[in-house]
Amino acid sequence: MFDPKTLGLVGGVLVLLTIASAVVHVLRQRADSGLDAAVIETFRLRVRAWLMLFAVVAAAFLIGRTATVVLFGLISFWALREFITLTPTRPGDHRTLFWVFFLCTPLQFVLVGFSQYDDLYDIYSILIPVYAFLLIPARIAISGDPKRFLERTAKIQAGLLVCVYCLSYAPALLTLKLPGDDQSSNARLLFFFVLIVQLSDALQYAWAQIPSKHVIAPSINPTRTWEGLLGGVTSITLIGAALWWATPFQGSSWWMAAAMSTVIALMGFAGGLTMSAIKRDRGVKDYGTLVEGHGGVLDHIDSICFAAPVFFHFTRFWLMLTQTGPPGG
Repeated sequence: MFDPKTLGLVGGVLVLLTIASAVVHVLRQRADSGLDAAVIETFRLRVRAWLMLFAVVAAAFLIGRTATVVLFGLISFWALREFITLTPTRPGDHRTLFWVFFLCTPLQFVLVGFSQYDDLYDIYSILIPVYAFLLIPARIAISGDPKRFLERTAKIQAGLLVCVYCLSYAPALLTLKLPGDDQSSNARLLFFFVLIVQLSDALQYAWAQIPSKHVIAPSINPTRTWEGLLGGVTSITLIGAALWWATPFQGSSWWMAAAMSTVIALMGFAGGLTMSAIKRDRGVKDYGTLVEGHGGVLDHIDSICFAAPVFFHFTRFWLMLTQTGPPGG
């Protein structure tokens, strides 16, 4: 699945992350560096988590498309587990959760995976928001427990929507019919997407460290500021434009890659803030403890979950326009 362009992109990111890890290690050893120790530690944990994430994604690419879909399916299952654990349910919900975890979740990714061979978009795009969303309240009602029925139903539906349905659109990028029908182009597109999301989070955090700052929602997340959002989005737009060669948008020059990067950054910000609101509502700091000192799986993919379906559909719409022309053209 790797061609020289893909190898250059993936290898370059892994090398840069390795260098960043070494630099952070040196800074931690130097107490006289004058830098905030808390910021250095946060950056160290972020770099380590990114290195693990990109290494695993790169390994899945090497094995093939099926392995990549399976990887995202496992991540989705774990994220949904964290979400449901954080939002306690009643005994009457347990059988509903069985169908959610062991039917709806794997079936969504199976349909995405088989879309490599036959376009199943019309099925996997409505499986959860139509059929699963109707199944959940009906099955809970059959349990005969009406206490907080609407709240319980909404919790399960929200978890399935964010952790499974939205995240499944990341590997679904591998099924798009890109110009030239080159499998490596799809791998680059997915890697570009994940890279832009993660860089956007990092740059928004970095810009938020400037002395004069205005927090957007202090009671939700005191680290997210208007300066961080504007600086991060602007920076990631320029980076996306510079990486236009790694996307299928090269025919539209750099501006399309830049515009898509802006969309990814804004949706990633929305995802991070929304999932922070859920954590504040539940009175916890993180969704889990899988990554030592830096939360669970859902803490690292919340931005991806919100950005993936929007990026997928924007890209799909762009492909429809460029391959068939605008309506009436």
